[in-house]
Amino acid sequence: MAHWTRRIPFQVDVAGVIQIMGKSLYARGDAPIRELIQNAHDAVMRRRQRDLDYKGRIDIRLDDIAGTLTVSDDGIGLSAEEAERYLGTLGIGVTGLLKGHHPAASEVDHGEAGEGLIGQFGIGLFSAFLLADRIVVDSRRADCTYGVRWSAGEGTDIELSELEREETGTTVTLQLKSQYRNWASQAGLVEESVREYADFLPVPIFVNDGPARVNVINVAWFDPTPDREAIELELQGYFHETPLDVIPIRGEQEVGAVGALYVTPQRVPGFAGDPVVTTTIRRMVISRQTRDLLPSWAHFLRGVLEVPHCEPTASREDLVRNFAFESVRAHLEERLYEHFEQLARRDPAAMQSILAWHRYTWAGAALHDRRLRNLLRFCYRFQTSQGPLTFDELLPKCEADPLFETDAQIVVWYNMDRRQERWMSSLFAGSEFPCVHTIRSFEESLLGAMLADEADSGKRVALRTASPGSHGFAELILGVRDMAEAPQEWQDFLGHSDAKVMVASFRNDQPVMAFLNEKHDLQATFEDLRKTGVVPSGFQRLIDNHFDSSDSGRHEIILNREHRLVGRALTQKTSMPLASVLRLLVINALNNAGAAVNREAQKEMMEDLDWIAEALWGRS
Repeated sequence: MAHWTRRIPFQVDVAGVIQIMGKSLYARGDAPIRELIQNAHDAVMRRRQRDLDYKGRIDIRLDDIAGTLTVSDDGIGLSAEEAERYLGTLGIGVTGLLKGHHPAASEVDHGEAGEGLIGQFGIGLFSAFLLADRIVVDSRRADCTYGVRWSAGEGTDIELSELEREETGTTVTLQLKSQYRNWASQAGLVEESVREYADFLPVPIFVNDGPARVNVINVAWFDPTPDREAIELELQGYFHETPLDVIPIRGEQEVGAVGALYVTPQRVPGFAGDPVVTTTIRRMVISRQTRDLLPSWAHFLRGVLEVPHCEPTASREDLVRNFAFESVRAHLEERLYEHFEQLARRDPAAMQSILAWHRYTWAGAALHDRRLRNLLRFCYRFQTSQGPLTFDELLPKCEADPLFETDAQIVVWYNMDRRQERWMSSLFAGSEFPCVHTIRSFEESLLGAMLADEADSGKRVALRTASPGSHGFAELILGVRDMAEAPQEWQDFLGHSDAKVMVASFRNDQPVMAFLNEKHDLQATFEDLRKTGVVPSGFQRLIDNHFDSSDSGRHEIILNREHRLVGRALTQKTSMPLASVLRLLVINALNNAGAAVNREAQKEMMEDLDWIAEALWGRS
């Protein structure tokens, strides 16, 4: 059997490539406008390298009658040889060669540098076929005696011809497809694309020969020596919101980024979502929602960053996650840590306002980031019975008395029920210890994490709920003595209160004290919903798993045996009128504490009132 070998060239189905670009590579329909502006920019920048007096400009013109969109520049232009070699070859372009990003780069030597140029992949011109049936490129290099016309449709044939052209530069004309003729009639669409991608390009861009350029070009945050106030004003105008704080990012070589970040006044819900920032390379906008470049805790930051060492993806709609990207990310995180640590010491009021605005984000992130916790411990203020206190202010007030406490050097008491905030503060009013009101869902965990950091340093610490069931609370805080469970007869009699009933001796101006467990009421609410059948089965399983894995607890009632009425009632049977009065006092204490009293208890309350009324009227 004969063997054979054959060499064949790669074949490219241009129409198929264009379809792939439209469906998979470019997410936005105006990507061709961006690519053509980018090519024109590079042509202008290359000419600037040769002629220091040259400025350059880009013009975009629309012709509704002809159905064309034209992008023109007065940059370096193309020779016939360059047009033939580069315009018709997918994956290779002059800019990419100059920047050394192609295997054939060594074959090109124009005495030019690739710095400041944007192009790289050699596919930008072909993206124009997404909008156009036909592309015509007219160009002339300054050192050529004639121009060249390059013309192609969606097929494989390219027509090249000599062109009489006096001016240096390039004009790309798109013969638009019928479904995209609006690009030839709506200048606003084009201007919007210019602002979206090319607002910061250092080349003026004009649309339909308008008197004013469309792009901004100069912004304070890219200045070598930026003025902070100017940055703040420009950020406010550009993003249409007033920054709470401005963070200039300088040092391109050290950090790999230049620009400005700011703290947004827009509150970010919960701890969800990723921080996003606008990124540019050579001042061309890559993405206005670049993720992962800022640390995960910085949900509240916005801004613009020039990242010249990073690389764009082929679609130029995001950045490649490579070593350069990770290096910039690490430098930015360190810069942000240092900024907020310095701000907290230099301007505590400013830091407090930022914390107040984005409290949930800061605290949620600090649960998993010790450096953030170290920052928050001296600037985040917990609400306490002694007023707002930072963790560092709190610790000295929580040193345990060694006569009463042998297990811990520091004991922090806390209440996590908003309904009991005032009541707990009154109980702690006569105590040297503060009660921390962790009424926001994350504050209990944050307080615990900060105490765990203290434990890591060798201290013995304890975080305890302000509840009679907590070790030392009754004796130290309430002054309660001889606490014990109430007799079973009274447990049964007060059973519909859904509370654990205790008896003790304490100050005689309080007949009954009630302490709530918020999980108890939450579980009761879910149970009522379950009975009505309005909770979806999947959600019900989550609820059941939550309460199965945690102690839901009960409310607690302490009856004061030193109080005349309570003491006498406890010596009598539960069938006597004083028992009904005591039960009313229990329900009243629970109500005052904010507990949700069930129907059975409410029914008993009405029966008790009737029974007391009958007893007072002399009817037994």
